[in-house]
Amino acid sequence: MTFTEAKTLLEANGQGHVLRFWDTLDAAAQAALLAQIATLDFAAIGRMQAMLKDAGKPAAAAGAFEPAAVETPEGDARAAYVAKGEELLRAGKVAALLVAGGQGSRLGYDGPKGAYPIGPISDRPLFWFHARKLLGLKKTYGKPVPFYVMTSETNDAATRAVFEANGYFGLAPEDVFFFVQGMWPALDPEGKIILDKPGHIFMSPDGHGGVLAALERSGALADMGRRGIEQVFFFQVDNPLVDIAAPAFVGLHAAKGADMTLKVCKKRDAHEGMGVVVVRPDGTHAMVEYSELSDEQMERTNPDGSLWLAYGSPAIHMFSYAFLKAEADRAMPLHLAHKKIAMVDDAGATVKPAAPNGYKFEKFIFDVIPNAKALVSLAFDRTQEFSPVKNAEGNDSPATAKRDLQAKWRGWLAEAGIAVPDGMPVEIDPAHALDAAQLKAKGLLIG
Repeated sequence: MTFTEAKTLLEANGQGHVLRFWDTLDAAAQAALLAQIATLDFAAIGRMQAMLKDAGKPAAAAGAFEPAAVETPEGDARAAYVAKGEELLRAGKVAALLVAGGQGSRLGYDGPKGAYPIGPISDRPLFWFHARKLLGLKKTYGKPVPFYVMTSETNDAATRAVFEANGYFGLAPEDVFFFVQGMWPALDPEGKIILDKPGHIFMSPDGHGGVLAALERSGALADMGRRGIEQVFFFQVDNPLVDIAAPAFVGLHAAKGADMTLKVCKKRDAHEGMGVVVVRPDGTHAMVEYSELSDEQMERTNPDGSLWLAYGSPAIHMFSYAFLKAEADRAMPLHLAHKKIAMVDDAGATVKPAAPNGYKFEKFIFDVIPNAKALVSLAFDRTQEFSPVKNAEGNDSPATAKRDLQAKWRGWLAEAGIAVPDGMPVEIDPAHALDAAQLKAKGLLIG
């Protein structure tokens, strides 16, 4: 893109101010700014500007709904789903999709969150545990589960370096596909693009919903198609307990012919910050964010005393490949957040505001839910599958994740008849055993 082309495009969209420091920039900075301008999606920016008209209004109420039905298969039904899932895994029809664009800054860690050390004994990173589970699936079923890893501009190079430095954690490099999520500019209250430096547009990731467009743009969807993938397991990087592509989950999703299946778990308390899957009066499903719920709705109970909205979503999903492909070209709803954003003043100096001064925009993956012709929610035990690393201390911290990892492994060891002294730390390589049954069959491997 040339300066003239950029100037024409920006002025046509009311954003000519982006070039106001052009003459103060050196050649490298000018080239970098032109490259940023070339990535701008002015159709999306137009939608963002339209949203700003309602930015100061109170959040919309959740509207009328009932909690969605939740599946809790047991016995023969569960066994049938396991068998179906194992059939798909043996046929190489399953892929894993990891959202890993975040940094570990909230944890005091300088690097990709997936590189944060979480092994109770080894200090191995989150990426290690996810990759080793995929290696365990390959060893068990004989076919790889291709690993699609969505990074961000901030951590893409560092993420690739971590995988390369660790030999892809045992995975074949050709079965790991990195791709970068999209970036969007922030806008000021008047809808103007924010510069955080004289020659730089402030950009932020477009949210986990951006995975759909990024899959298409990067060629990842095409790669899945070439491999004959039919079902895709979606998860986030911060949960070391997650059971990746567990046969029962894969099989339930396939047997129900679902476009999307969500795992849901009992909420820790009525006000836990988790979205809930609901059914609207017209029969469509949706995700209602906790911020949209009233205190009365969150605290409402059933006649037996249980919470009316008992189950929350931790963003563990299955998608059919066909549904992902269909949704990749569909415009998704936008969500905005009022944030403090560093910006340049008229003199070209970067100013860090004391109060929110601009708006970031994101897409959320759960906004595809109403488009799913068939949607299923599967209940799971959060003590076995969900302990995210989000906060430096307290709930959902490294300390609680390590505690819950060890509790899970101690349960496996007990089932295998192996006594572990109280207080002794434990850690199990997922590539050696994916569950208690495998550990019992294989025994311990020390070293």
